[in-house]
Amino acid sequence: METVTEQGLLVEQRRMQILETVRRDGAVRVTDLALTYGVSEMTIRRDLDLLSRSGTLEKVHGGAVAVGMTEEPGFAVKSGLESTAKGAIAGAAAALVKPGTVVAIGGGTTTYAVAEQLLGVPDLTIVTNSLPIERLVRAASDKGAHPPVVLLTGGTATRSEALVGPIADRTIDSLHVDLLILGTHGITESEGLTSPNLAEAQTNRVFVSRARRVAVVADHTKWGITGLSTFADLDQIGWFITDGGLPEEARSVLAGRCELVIPSDEEDL
Repeated sequence: METVTEQGLLVEQRRMQILETVRRDGAVRVTDLALTYGVSEMTIRRDLDLLSRSGTLEKVHGGAVAVGMTEEPGFAVKSGLESTAKGAIAGAAAALVKPGTVVAIGGGTTTYAVAEQLLGVPDLTIVTNSLPIERLVRAASDKGAHPPVVLLTGGTATRSEALVGPIADRTIDSLHVDLLILGTHGITESEGLTSPNLAEAQTNRVFVSRARRVAVVADHTKWGITGLSTFADLDQIGWFITDGGLPEEARSVLAGRCELVIPSDEEDL
């Protein structure tokens, strides 16, 4: 007999509605679905697991997207995932930035959240391969503010609007960067920081090689994920800034290799 949820829906009905939402909106978040259907996030994750195995949607960190989008979901899709954690992580990363320095910021939605908090830092130069971050700083300039100077690397855009490839690599390789703030698709003890995109991984390697210090910003869902290509080992990280959902095992591993930063308001997540 089919199980009935708290809202009176059959399990199969709930899963069909989830699938319809993904097809309509392009993406869904676990937290939103749990609230909508009055069930636990673990229940929703089981639903997404089943739908993913059937090939009707594809799971990403914190939710799911329509079939065909998993390798590199677009910027708009990813920006809604783990948004609360990203805000706290961004605040901790922004606190590392000093006026009058050169900061490189990689592509991604968590790094974008960091950039939003840097618009008021005086005499700052931002080097980025992120089209959304460049637009953010330029828009602040158009409003008459005095935001950081922004240098866009050039290159070929990925689905997540990060510029990669030989042009980006040559530009970055000619620079000296005080601090690099970088996101990651996945991170494990053995494989380090990884990306599913080979060109993006190479551009990130060049970023890491040109930075005096490296801060990685990533929510807890990135732990245990391995992408196609490694672009940095854990020993190359100065700070790993994440949220309170990070498992104890991961905390132990990271704390032994770099400075692990978990904002205090994220400890209970």
